[in-house]
Amino acid sequence: MVEQSETTYIQTRTTNVPDERGYYGDFGGRFVPETLVPALEELEAAYEEAMADPAFQTRLRDLQNTFTGRPTPVTYAKRLTEMLGGAKIYLKREDLAHTGAHKINNALGQALLAERMGKRRVIAETGAGQHGVASATAAAMLGLECDVYMGSVDIERQRPNVFRMKLMGAKVIPVESGTKTLKDAINETLRDWVTNVNNTFYLLGSALGPHPYPMIVRDFQSIIGIEAREQIVDQAGRLPDVCIACVGGGSNAIGLFHAFREDQDVDLIGVEAGGYGVLSGKHAARFSDPKMARLGVLQGTRSYVLQD
Repeated sequence: MVEQSETTYIQTRTTNVPDERGYYGDFGGRFVPETLVPALEELEAAYEEAMADPAFQTRLRDLQNTFTGRPTPVTYAKRLTEMLGGAKIYLKREDLAHTGAHKINNALGQALLAERMGKRRVIAETGAGQHGVASATAAAMLGLECDVYMGSVDIERQRPNVFRMKLMGAKVIPVESGTKTLKDAINETLRDWVTNVNNTFYLLGSALGPHPYPMIVRDFQSIIGIEAREQIVDQAGRLPDVCIACVGGGSNAIGLFHAFREDQDVDLIGVEAGGYGVLSGKHAARFSDPKMARLGVLQGTRSYVLQD
């Protein structure tokens, strides 16, 4: 049983990374139209103020417990461990959080921030649909208007999640540009935000975008690792040798990894979708093909991108 201490459930700016400009070494920063600079500065100031406000922290913690269903358990996968015949495998069960994924951790925190800032409309992007569902759920609970941008290809592939978003009162807006998937949904959401910045809060779901979004997403998702660290010590009597997380937009991985970042004896491994091999031309080749993968700016942040 994990003790529900005051410190366990409070997210804060936990390190001096990023720096004051929003950089993580060579990555990050804030590359946006002038229209959005005041909005991002307003968001950063509101976030810092909220993190220092005990009333905000208490409300967030209470909703994590009574609405999200935290703490989520850690399950020892006995049969999987026996089948693989190696290390003991433990699963951090974010699938048991409300809405069925880790996305609710960040969506709830940002929705509370939107309410605090007086923004009665939230917009979000979604690919597989889990962030859209979480955003719609948090918005419905707080009585906020919610519009979700989703590529038309993803809408066809993820009809159950589209239904769930609409069930929560959200409007799902199909995106027909580009590849009609997540990248293009993010572009359309940014365009909406530029147009409606005065009354709209962009509830970004992944550890990307312009500063302060990667920091905010990291901190709201850090509850995963905070809990997991206490739970694994409680169950196994020590820290793990390895933490493994899937990587899409990065919020799940950084949420787990952040609590173990100072542990030299704990390896952190992120697993990202690949494809059919680098030579096929249908592969996630950002790091394995130095001819194509280089630092660039995409969607407000500096990162490795495929470009020619």
